[in-house]
Amino acid sequence: MSHESSLAGPGSGSVAGPGSPSGQPPEVESGIHPTSDGREGAAYAVIVSAMCALLLVSNVAAVKLVGIGPLTFDGGALTFPLTYVIGDVLAEVWGFRGARRAIVLGFVLSGMACGIWAAVGAAPPADGWDGQAAYVATVGFVPRIVIASLCGYLVGQLTNSWVLVRVKAAMAGRALVLRLVVSSLVGEAADTVVFCAVAFLGVLVGPQFIVYTVTGYVYKCAVELLLLPATYGAIHLARRYA
Repeated sequence: MSHESSLAGPGSGSVAGPGSPSGQPPEVESGIHPTSDGREGAAYAVIVSAMCALLLVSNVAAVKLVGIGPLTFDGGALTFPLTYVIGDVLAEVWGFRGARRAIVLGFVLSGMACGIWAAVGAAPPADGWDGQAAYVATVGFVPRIVIASLCGYLVGQLTNSWVLVRVKAAMAGRALVLRLVVSSLVGEAADTVVFCAVAFLGVLVGPQFIVYTVTGYVYKCAVELLLLPATYGAIHLARRYA
């Protein structure tokens, strides 16, 4: 698109010069788009915080099943795709290493939160407190689903970021929309396959498992495509303050 030339800046995917012995663009080799003082800066911290917050919110929202017409999905499906938008921003502006750092941090925090919620739920309730059932129903996750969700998130996000950065290098920083679409399609495929395999393989069998997996993948990709304008704008804004 014609706008993309205006998005190119330091670390935005220009061809590496003599100082890049590997021949890769700077952000592919170093993995980080640093600020002038060598640190990621406040914008990076804010974006990573938003990503971690969305992950924690999605874990709780996923407890509720939402029904709209013939469709039934968990509440986390409304918020979780936003983490991929943030993942795209991190990979595009700060490179794979910057995105990986945020993704791993989100993974660790989500795992800690689930562990804490489970431990509190297992602790004996105080005499006279009648909220145990409600608490367990809200944050008492099924271990297999938690593990599947965390594994799917980690593999999907890392794949999404890696593909985006590699396509960016191959295209010399051009075709932002193309790399956003390609990385989303590949990343969501990895996320969906890992989650469904860990969570439901053996529970859902044959065509039922395939339909569930394909439906989840199509939904996630559709949401990502609908959010493309927001992703494009967020990247432009992040570059301004990075």
